[in-house]
Amino acid sequence: MQPAARVPLNNGVMMDQVGFGTYKIPADDAARLCLEALGAGYRHLDTAALYGNEAGVGEAVNTFVRANEAERSDIFVTSKVWNTDQGYDSTLRAFDASLSRLGLDYLDLYLIHWPCPQRGQFVDTYRALEELYAAGRVRAIGVSNFQPGHLHQLLDATGIVPAVNQIELHPWLAQEELRQLHQRLGIRTAAWSPLGRGAVLADPVVVRIAAELGRTPAQVILRWHLDLGNIVIPKASSPERIAGNLDLYSFELTDDHRTALNGLDRGQRSGSNPDEVN
Repeated sequence: MQPAARVPLNNGVMMDQVGFGTYKIPADDAARLCLEALGAGYRHLDTAALYGNEAGVGEAVNTFVRANEAERSDIFVTSKVWNTDQGYDSTLRAFDASLSRLGLDYLDLYLIHWPCPQRGQFVDTYRALEELYAAGRVRAIGVSNFQPGHLHQLLDATGIVPAVNQIELHPWLAQEELRQLHQRLGIRTAAWSPLGRGAVLADPVVVRIAAELGRTPAQVILRWHLDLGNIVIPKASSPERIAGNLDLYSFELTDDHRTALNGLDRGQRSGSNPDEVN
């Protein structure tokens, strides 16, 4: 199976376009499932303080490196600062705690999990991320769930353009305006809930295209993401689905397929509105 393509971030750091997401993976299962993903060929793991599974993710990374005589630099690890830890000093403390739980010397990418605009702290939080980046403790910094207004406010007040904005994105919520802004600013779009929390898998258009290609609906949607240039972090719990979600490079969508999938956008969120999370 062909490994995931790697894409450059705006500071030159390379990031695998397909990662393994760990949202709602129980702490007791995280090490096992992340090792399964690494064994299947993933080299990008996405976690967060909120998920409560950073220790298992880090255990998998360290176990895989030792068992395969690999390098830590072969694996890209993302984590995120949670809303209640926002603020300059508390973000620095939260980063230290995440790194300790992970058992790693550095992170590849550290994100602000939500803008929480009513708290009014994301600029100070991002300044802490800039300090961590300057100190070499994280290779790239970014945000998650930031809308255009949040991004403009951040850019007006800070010095480093986020490398990534991780947002809910799938065929029912294509976020075209935000993706275009990312492209103009040099921000990579990463999609959480890339399958619409499973709901989009049953869309008749997706099912039809999957049947035509002899692929699963999940593979069709994930390939659509790759064709748009998105980074994706699907979660799976079975070895078959973990492997299948990475097997995206042995087939292609036609222009008609892409047009049909693009036409599914209905602005429908499966998660929270970023303006309302505080």
